[in-house]
Amino acid sequence: MEKKMVKRKKLKVFRLLLVILVLGGIVLAMELYLNTRIKNITIKGTNYLKDDYILYLANLEDYPSFYYTTTGKIKKKLQKSPYIKKVNIKKGFYHTMTIEVVENNPLFISEIDQKVVLDNQKEVVYTNEISLFRIPRLMNKIPNTKYHSFKKNISKIESSILGKISEITYVPNEFDKDRFLLYMNDGNSVYLTLTKFKMINYYNNVLKQLEGRKGILYLDSGNHFKVME
Repeated sequence: MEKKMVKRKKLKVFRLLLVILVLGGIVLAMELYLNTRIKNITIKGTNYLKDDYILYLANLEDYPSFYYTTTGKIKKKLQKSPYIKKVNIKKGFYHTMTIEVVENNPLFISEIDQKVVLDNQKEVVYTNEISLFRIPRLMNKIPNTKYHSFKKNISKIESSILGKISEITYVPNEFDKDRFLLYMNDGNSVYLTLTKFKMINYYNNVLKQLEGRKGILYLDSGNHFKVME
């Protein structure tokens, strides 16, 4: 009886190892690439929020992975802040990121409870996390019946003029319960009422007519200026 010869196929061990090494190298290279850190972060649109605060809130202090860090997650984290109204995030070439922030601008600080009132009418306790630019301080309490109207009307003041107001004091008299006194950084004072808050936006035009003189501008009853001697 004739014996059949069975040929045993030699396993091509070298080729198998080579395939495994190549695949492992590809996986490792992809993992290293996906873990490439963010190279540069640019923050735009902030006037008083510190960059460190933005980075901390978004968990970007250590410049994490460019690809594993999604813009949606960053946006969600940042919009939890009461100081932030809107956020737009863009990723760019060479693993860069741009964060555009629209702030809820602060209107004034209440000296009584140390709360910052924002232009969306929210009130937050002042902390060192933010660096406030020049805004006035409200020095005394305003009745609840007037307070909402006060916040609404002060939001009509342009930021460039708001920065020139040092202090605001509620000073009603027997004729007008809506009367306020504004102390300006340049040494002038302004009386006005709730319905005339917007008129302070013309303050720079008034200054030109004063020719360097200091005094009190009455906008609560007429429009006249009393020079201080």
